[in-house]
Amino acid sequence: MAAGDELKLIGTWASPFVARPRIAFNLKGIQYEFLQEEFGKKSDLLLKSNPVQKKIPVLIHGGKPVCESLIIVEYIDQIWSSSGPSILPTDPYDRAVARFWAAYVDDKLPLQIRPFIREADEAAKAQAIEQIVAALQHLEEAFEKCSKGKSFFAGDSIGFVDIALGSLIGWLRAVEVLAGVKLFDEERIPGLAKWAERFCSSDAALGIMPETAELVEFSKALRDASRAAAPPSN
Repeated sequence: MAAGDELKLIGTWASPFVARPRIAFNLKGIQYEFLQEEFGKKSDLLLKSNPVQKKIPVLIHGGKPVCESLIIVEYIDQIWSSSGPSILPTDPYDRAVARFWAAYVDDKLPLQIRPFIREADEAAKAQAIEQIVAALQHLEEAFEKCSKGKSFFAGDSIGFVDIALGSLIGWLRAVEVLAGVKLFDEERIPGLAKWAERFCSSDAALGIMPETAELVEFSKALRDASRAAAPPSN
């Protein structure tokens, strides 16, 4: 390993945030050890490595922890800058734009997926769908501008925004099944719909993106666990 000895990633298979550094490692062609957390538990290594947030993913490189998914992706891009394609643009303005849209993804989408994973009423789910549709429309416009007619937000290869949004495709498709709606509508967002297919079939994403059916079943398990943990109603 060119840039260090120990390289471990703490996470779970179903987390879109954990998928981000895994995709980045695939892009760079870097081998690492994937340490999967047991569902519903936090390992001693996780608590030691991220004592403030106690969340995954955590990258351990040479004994030093790096936390937060997009920060880890930037770290991977910088440490292994000579391996594989650049994930962040080299131009300062383009890099700022990429960071803006990646932050937009995290601000608008994960919170709206949550009502379909946890217990929520139909009104909350309907509002979440409206928010997702609106966000994807903005991202369709961003894709048109950023891609400049090429395959990905970053152009010819997968980049920072592609990883940020692409990691959520599996859960967005699970929401489609759970809510009975079409989010990646080819008539409404044709560019993004085709981009999603390209992203999921790319070498970087293969073997990492969970199947939709697996996530649907996992969401049911999460809801069952939430019900079991809830205090009894009077």
